[in-house]
Amino acid sequence: MVPAFIWGVVAAVSLTIGAALALVREWRSGLIGGVMAFGAGALISSVAFELAEEGLRIGGPVSVAVGLALGALAFFFADRAVSSIGGRSGGGSAGLPLALGALLDGIPEQAVLGIGLAAGKGISVALLVAIFISNLPEAIGSASDMRSAGKSRRDVVILWGAVTAVCALATLGGYALAQSVGGQVKAGIDGFAAGALLVMLVDSMVPEAKAKAGNRAGLVTVLGFAVAAGLSNLT
Repeated sequence: MVPAFIWGVVAAVSLTIGAALALVREWRSGLIGGVMAFGAGALISSVAFELAEEGLRIGGPVSVAVGLALGALAFFFADRAVSSIGGRSGGGSAGLPLALGALLDGIPEQAVLGIGLAAGKGISVALLVAIFISNLPEAIGSASDMRSAGKSRRDVVILWGAVTAVCALATLGGYALAQSVGGQVKAGIDGFAAGALLVMLVDSMVPEAKAKAGNRAGLVTVLGFAVAAGLSNLT
């Protein structure tokens, strides 16, 4: 379980790095949008080649379909709840809504890393890269908003450090769960993560990347997809 936690930290630490970068300097909206577009493309590749494909292999289409539906609905309703208190709009008065938004994205992603390790496949480099990159712009943008709202640097770092820790623990949770369940449940978990990520990508990440990076967002998204797809085939 120790390797699962270590890899979980490696993937999630980009949240803390992003928050720290936001405190060091201001970042151009176009650059943040470009990184977000690249991460979106990488996540799309991971959904296709790491989650859906693996789920179909180990548990079949029914388990994946059920997981997809549950993941999509869970993220949709949870995201609506977070948005209602300002989590996605950047208005978070105390910063907690912003952290909840990051957790919604991070927990299913990281849990799948742990599931893959428990299955003996080793770490998925493509998924690891996709998670790491996609975390950066969200943390940079959210931490910048929190700082502008008057949160102290210390409070911002502590809050995002806590988000990082919870996401890393999700990898450990995925590993532990995979050790005690069969292939159909694992396939359902893969589907759940895929459904949650697809809703997040379409409702949040891709539109924001387009808004910030303009017409370049599509090209950078394709680049992110190509890089992640290539990594998937190498591992």
